[in-house]
Amino acid sequence: MNHPLRLTGIKEITGQIRLLTGLHIGSGNAEMHIGGSDNPVIRHPHTNEPYIPGSSLKGKIRSLLEWQAGLAGVNGGKPMGYGQLDKAPDRSEALRILRLFGVSDQLNDDQAKEIGPSRVAFRDCRLERDWVEKIRTKNLSLTETKMENTINRVRGVAEHPRNVERVPAGACFEFALSVKVLDMDGEEKLLETLWVGLKLLEMDALGGSGSRGYGRIRFELQGEWQQKLEEAKPW
Repeated sequence: MNHPLRLTGIKEITGQIRLLTGLHIGSGNAEMHIGGSDNPVIRHPHTNEPYIPGSSLKGKIRSLLEWQAGLAGVNGGKPMGYGQLDKAPDRSEALRILRLFGVSDQLNDDQAKEIGPSRVAFRDCRLERDWVEKIRTKNLSLTETKMENTINRVRGVAEHPRNVERVPAGACFEFALSVKVLDMDGEEKLLETLWVGLKLLEMDALGGSGSRGYGRIRFELQGEWQQKLEEAKPW
């Protein structure tokens, strides 16, 4: 293959993420503090405000796209790589996912030219400043603590109580991503795949405990991008 891999543009997609239900993206902090939560949310080390890591968005959207494309099982549950490309039900669709999100495989020159660099870059999403100001003016907390437990089926009593920190429903985060467009890409098809990924995330959940109602979100994008998202059809 003889692709020049020339960058022809960068699309900037911005807007907000609105929480429809409480969101928990864990901090990975194994240290328990007196009076603290058993499961704290991730926070910025300087501002101490909760945020949504770009890696959380990228990982969940890629996972949903691979499930939607019938690719979740072709690599033993791991993200699909170039080596599984020919096992895909639709090679063109799988190729667009790899071009958007990249691969970790060791590729030869021809394979690297077919994939190229990962196209999409997700930004970390901080809390929207007007929302923070409104909450602080009311002397409210930026997070909530939700109590959970397990019900003993025989005795009918609650056991193993625990608390989970969440960013509450109604919170708003700044959202931004960029998409590199190369001359080898079919730009329209590439962006269609991205819109489907965002739509799937709205239909599913972000962060932990999605099956218990956590992590429902809505994208509120600027300009024409919101219409593109609304027109996305996963099936």
